[in-house]
Amino acid sequence: MPIDTNGVNCKHFNGYKPCFPGEDCSDGCRHPDPIGTRILIINLDAMGDVLMTTAQLAGIKRQWPVSQVFWITRGNAAPLLDHNPAVDRVFVWDDASRLILQQQEFDMVLNADKSLDACAFAASLRTGELRGFTLSKRGQIVPANPEAEYNYRMGLNDHLKFRVNTRTGQDILAESWMLPYKRDPYILNLVAEEQEFCSRLRAEWKLNGRVAVGFNTGCSELYPNKKMTVDQHLSLITQLATDERLVFLLLGGPEDTARNAEITARLVSLADSGRLISTPTEEGLRRGICYEHLADILVTGDSFGMHLGIALGKHVLAWFGLSCWEEIDLYDRGRKFIPEGLHCAPCWKRVCPYNLECIQMIDLEGIAAAVGETADTLVSATQKEQSS
Repeated sequence: MPIDTNGVNCKHFNGYKPCFPGEDCSDGCRHPDPIGTRILIINLDAMGDVLMTTAQLAGIKRQWPVSQVFWITRGNAAPLLDHNPAVDRVFVWDDASRLILQQQEFDMVLNADKSLDACAFAASLRTGELRGFTLSKRGQIVPANPEAEYNYRMGLNDHLKFRVNTRTGQDILAESWMLPYKRDPYILNLVAEEQEFCSRLRAEWKLNGRVAVGFNTGCSELYPNKKMTVDQHLSLITQLATDERLVFLLLGGPEDTARNAEITARLVSLADSGRLISTPTEEGLRRGICYEHLADILVTGDSFGMHLGIALGKHVLAWFGLSCWEEIDLYDRGRKFIPEGLHCAPCWKRVCPYNLECIQMIDLEGIAAAVGETADTLVSATQKEQSS
């Protein structure tokens, strides 16, 4: 039979080799999985934003149940989309991926990013419709559709962003993409090997029967003032250590290695007892996800680690300073600690002119109390489960 030069209506067909071993795909498709609406998501920016954008996938699938969803993002964020059943293929932001995608036709392109490179790429694509953001002929970032205007104005109007807005980032992006907003959760899946890895460590580190409190001690180097001082971490952990039910995990990436080593060295007796564990920071993103998955409660600033905790369904105790707390949804599994009465917060400044007052004002006593209350709830739930 003649080959259709437009391609086969099956998600698995690539024109290079059989979709399944032993099949003959040149003579028609025997296991069709219809493509339906072809959708490309563009989300290149911060890793936490990429995780937060996964909350839109449920709405996309509600609106287009039969669809093929591609996603292009930067290489550091791509592993966050591994094993995501709502994404058919992930493209890493490079010349080859851009060339491949620019030769295709999409029914819908959804661009989440207000950045020149993402908007220029979105404008270059062949698509029936573009939602979110694009690049004007004057080289300026502009909304691609009227529904994205509120999101757009949030970036241009500090008063709106810092003082007026009460909507979450998920709500705002759903509006920009014209999706039904139902407060859907993030999507992040661990495969069987990763689940088994976590189970082995729980036993090895004697976490079973205790409440593991994770500390995201650092943050992105782009905004260095989104982390507590080392002394604040020492004070908080020392205060919590009087509760024998608790064990503490220091979490983070390569940029946090030295900081976590200093905290461990200054709390050496707690570390020697096995109640303070500095988790590896240089084993890659997927292993970092596993280490955070070991925590029951997460103490964190507004960072990628916070978004990871939200995605993993942890009890998140998040403190805020320079960033916008209204835009974060903890999904009723935690608490936000906000610098009350501070005129300059939020600000999103990389350099503080006010001696980091928002960091100095972090409510360590309140966080410690919240850890204790959450631990009580978790222990009580475990006891009920064991007795039933």
